[in-house]
Amino acid sequence: MPSMNIIQAINDALFCAMRRDDKVVVLGEDVGKFGGVFRATVGLQEEFGDDRVIDTPLAEAGIIGTAIGMAMYGLKPVAEIQFSDFIFPAYDQIVNELAKARYRSAGEFPASMVIRTPFGGGIRGGHYHSQSPEAVFCHQAGLVVVAPSNPYDAKGLLLSAIERDDPVMVFEPKRIYRGPDHGTNWSAQKGGEVPEGWYTVPIGKAAIARELTGRGTPVTLITYGAMVYTCLKAAELVVNEGVDVELIDLRSLVPLDLDAIVASGRKTGRIVVANEAPRTCGFAGEIVAQVAEHCFDWLQAPVQRVTGWDTPFPYTLEAAYLPDAARVAEALRKTARFN
Repeated sequence: MPSMNIIQAINDALFCAMRRDDKVVVLGEDVGKFGGVFRATVGLQEEFGDDRVIDTPLAEAGIIGTAIGMAMYGLKPVAEIQFSDFIFPAYDQIVNELAKARYRSAGEFPASMVIRTPFGGGIRGGHYHSQSPEAVFCHQAGLVVVAPSNPYDAKGLLLSAIERDDPVMVFEPKRIYRGPDHGTNWSAQKGGEVPEGWYTVPIGKAAIARELTGRGTPVTLITYGAMVYTCLKAAELVVNEGVDVELIDLRSLVPLDLDAIVASGRKTGRIVVANEAPRTCGFAGEIVAQVAEHCFDWLQAPVQRVTGWDTPFPYTLEAAYLPDAARVAEALRKTARFN
């Protein structure tokens, strides 16, 4: 089984999908001849031509609007928005057209399409290349939202997304595109091993990235994307302090695997949630609300959130903004010691 990073896995998924179905097309800024700013689409235009791998103008509303039209007429477009920070010019197209196409047409126009976009910080990109807007789109009925944390899931979730009749937004954690901490040590779920050919990862199913050992006070830690590796490090920081962590990698935000969250919460009674996005109205808050509704009788401590700050994403203070392993570890200690 070949070893890949996330970029290679996404590229392989696109090759698989386009070879399997000539209705699959790719469009976006620099996706063709250049192969994408992160090289996720390299080689596609050479094999499939510029009528299926389309370089577009720098016009996000145009990219998404064109893709919606393609989808309504039977194609399966995979649109790339170069950075999630740039997606807002297309916001109206996504939430008022794409998300509602199936509903307002009584299922006649399902608008089967995928939007790929890198999100999050960690590349010293400053406030226009580092944001995490996933919660904004989770709030829109009609959209499916996924966020892989490793190459195996990145390929499998993208292929699942392309198969679906509903529009899917794939938020890709760019700071681990080529490995956690710019290395190659993939330690979550399936690691860097990626099967050749077609396979899918089910949308709506979380994964356990770290299991309980049975030693110490059990705490559930919930996250997604690049934060999986921050949380794995945090779990190691407290393992010798009597804190036993079960780490849930959500993988899918909408639909959310509530069963996995509830099962772990009832088992541990103590829950910490982490995400990169700002604290107020971030997706971590939705998870906390679900926990309060479904795990209240089992909770032994207040649910903790570890998030980014309620400020624009800074450039020089990026390391202070991003939730790090030390901040997550402190939340784990506080939760474990509460009585």
